[in-house]
Amino acid sequence: MRPIPIDRDIQHPRSGKACVIGAGPNGLAAAIALAQAGMEVEVFEAETQPGGAARTMELTLPGFHHDFGSAVHPMAAGSPFFTSLPLQNYGLEWIHSPAPLAHPLDDGTAVLLERSFDDALTELREDGAAWRRMMEPFASHWAGFADDILRPLPSWPRGPSLLAKFAIDALPSASHVAQRRFRSERARALFGGLCAHSVMRLDQSLSASFGIILGAAAHAVGWPIPRGGAQAITNALTSYLSTLGGRIHTSTRIERLEQLPPCDVTMCDLTPRQLLRIAGDGLTQSYQHRLTRYRYGPGVFKVDYALSQAIPWKAAECLRAATVHLGGTMEEIAASEAAVSEGRIHERPFIILAQPTLFDTSRAPDGRHIAWAYCHVPNGSTVNCLDAIEAQIERFAPGFRDCVLARRVFTPTDLEAMDANLVGGDVGGGAVDLRQLLFRPTGLLYQTSAKGLYLCSSSTPPGGGVHGMCGYNAAQTALRLLR
Repeated sequence: MRPIPIDRDIQHPRSGKACVIGAGPNGLAAAIALAQAGMEVEVFEAETQPGGAARTMELTLPGFHHDFGSAVHPMAAGSPFFTSLPLQNYGLEWIHSPAPLAHPLDDGTAVLLERSFDDALTELREDGAAWRRMMEPFASHWAGFADDILRPLPSWPRGPSLLAKFAIDALPSASHVAQRRFRSERARALFGGLCAHSVMRLDQSLSASFGIILGAAAHAVGWPIPRGGAQAITNALTSYLSTLGGRIHTSTRIERLEQLPPCDVTMCDLTPRQLLRIAGDGLTQSYQHRLTRYRYGPGVFKVDYALSQAIPWKAAECLRAATVHLGGTMEEIAASEAAVSEGRIHERPFIILAQPTLFDTSRAPDGRHIAWAYCHVPNGSTVNCLDAIEAQIERFAPGFRDCVLARRVFTPTDLEAMDANLVGGDVGGGAVDLRQLLFRPTGLLYQTSAKGLYLCSSSTPPGGGVHGMCGYNAAQTALRLLR
């Protein structure tokens, strides 16, 4: 992965000061980019611990270290900005499970997403060649491809022909692509689970794009976990920022912009709802109106588990992967996501599960394990999905409940209480459609109607994920305007 070059014309714009509200991955990325350009940077974080959704805590029992939000990080490992930083010098170590992903089926087998295309050919059988034709062009040119798709439009693409191919492949719905490309239910189910990360209906245009990006990332950079948990990413970013002179103030909730010290640039790792609350009359009426129209996406219902042993999967292949998708067939996954879009919860919801202690034993006492699972629910849902989640796990791992030592349930409201950016449990920073993907939260993207005030959260392009590119892109916008 090649580093992103800093524009020499804007590397040292002037002796200036920047304030950043929020110490999530995007806020920290913005802070680092501004500090690299010679600015004095202070970061203000409301919680006691920096990281936003990239935090690791003892959520169940002492000695069991759980990820509050993100657990598996293909986009962090493949981020153009993060890979340009010496984060490995500050304790960040990636662990790769033998297979990035497992998807168990009702016949007692599992289909695996293998890192190697040669292994994928064998695993996917009659669909192996079709899978390779779809994924390999993007995986083999990941550095340039990731740089293009994680930049805001109208950036000039570094690989225009590859980006054009991606547009053709990714604009259709996941259901359409699966039916057209794959003959077997196994390959369709694997692709459907990848596409369900979009939190969109699988018959909706653009839903295929998430499957292609995540599948290509698996082959290019893997789906690794950070040793010690997601907090290791945050700790590496904060440590590197400190070497650039940046300072972080935790337990410092900013309720009004007037609380900040005088500065030339204010970066807000906040969603539109929080920006409206703290910026008040400093924004024009028309811009405030546009922010009020911003739409949030579905939420998640999440459960963290302390376990007495590894999950007893019927398909032993599931023990090769840090991430497991529980959803059965493509049709079942599509029905689950369609129900969420209609304000309902399917009786068999699609589950994303992480089992990091199979590969990082430092996160639980000897012989014990942790797991993390969630399903998509309507934004702000109050429905208790615990039984539905555990029934899905038991479907593919009978006896799972007997392994549970303790559990911690997070409703959408609970998630938002621990991270105000997770509005209604929305972990993606806003609903996804073509307009809200490219022009989020408004056509101004990172700029606001107030001079020197910018948004840098996942509510700006390129959207959700631990990649820091929203923060990096916002910082570059601010530096250009300072120049």
